[in-house]
Amino acid sequence: MKKIVLSAAFAVIGTFAMAQQKPMMHKKDPAQMEQKRQEKLKMMQTELNLTSGQVAQIKALQDKKIAERKQNAPQIQAERKAKMEAMKAKREQWNAEMRQILTPEQYQKWEAKKQQNMQEKRSKMQEKQMKQMPAKS
Repeated sequence: MKKIVLSAAFAVIGTFAMAQQKPMMHKKDPAQMEQKRQEKLKMMQTELNLTSGQVAQIKALQDKKIAERKQNAPQIQAERKAKMEAMKAKREQWNAEMRQILTPEQYQKWEAKKQQNMQEKRSKMQEKQMKQMPAKS
């Protein structure tokens, strides 16, 4: 029974830890994004045999979507921050309850194991990312 509870705890905490890794996220260059957008439009034009009027309509639709996304960005960020705060409060409550259940030695062992699991997951993710990265020539 303890193993199941601890496994669930590690899974939950690991999930929270992965969700908090914002430094790995990089903002893309707007010029590069616009270039990719133009390339996709050209590809759509050739594959779907679009007229220049259709391309202009698609571009206008994309511009509208981008403007909506920019307008809603602060609200989405606020919602995301509120969710993260709620998850953090739940995690702290979980840790407090575990601290009450476990002896100080058990709690320290549990914390150490938690940290070890997070490190292992991070290294596995980094390995996976390295394999997915294209080779530079």
